[in-house]
This record gives sequence, C-alpha cells and structure tokens, in this order.
Amino acid sequence: QVQLVQSGGGLVQPGGSLRLSCVASGSIFSSYVMGWYRQAPGKQRELVAVITGGGTTNYADSVKGRFTISRDNAKNTVYLQMNSLKPEDTAVYYCKALGGGRQYWGQGTQVTVSS
Repeated sequence: QVQLVQSGGGLVQPGGSLRLSCVASGSIFSSYVMGWYRQAPGKQRELVAVITGGGTTNYADSVKGRFTISRDNAKNTVYLQMNSLKPEDTAVYYCKALGGGRQYWGQGTQVTVSS
C-alpha cells in the first residue's frame, strides 16, 4: 500500500508560479512512475506530466515549456513546478503513483489562477 500526501497549491495571479509536492510512503518509490493530473470543474481528469523512475518525462501540450515535473527518490517526493500560470490552469491537481500493477492517488490540491 502506498500513501501519497500532497502539499502546495493555492491562489496565484496570472503569470505567477506555484510548486506542488507529493510525498509517498513505502520503500520502492524509485520504481514507481509518478504523474500529476488535474481536473477542472465540469471536465474530465487529464494528465499534466509524468516522470519515470529513471527521470524520463512527458508533458501535456498545454503545459509544455511552463511546467516541470521532477522527483527526489531519496525523499520519496515528486514535484510539479508551475510557471507562467494561466486562468485555464485552474483545477484540482492530483499526484498518482503507478507500479506493481496498481495505482494510487493523492488527496488533491486546489490551484486557482485569478487576478
């Protein structure tokens, strides 16, 4: 069983930055593929970014060049650095761990981009 605890998020003006963190329990964090997803009101949950245990990353087109996913395997933590935020980035953001044929979700954190 893996537990994911998220932190970060909040209210930011357009053009601003935020960093989300997600800490995982368990000793095999480095083997998990970690991802960030988001869900805006009335929309389906969508993939934002993903990072493998080896550090290979992939991003949704809508966030390329603005968001950066990273991980610190020594701290069992995955990060999402979000720069140049836009109002359309407003959503609840979730981290996900995928490994051993199972997936685990964080509790979600609200990101609101508004002036």
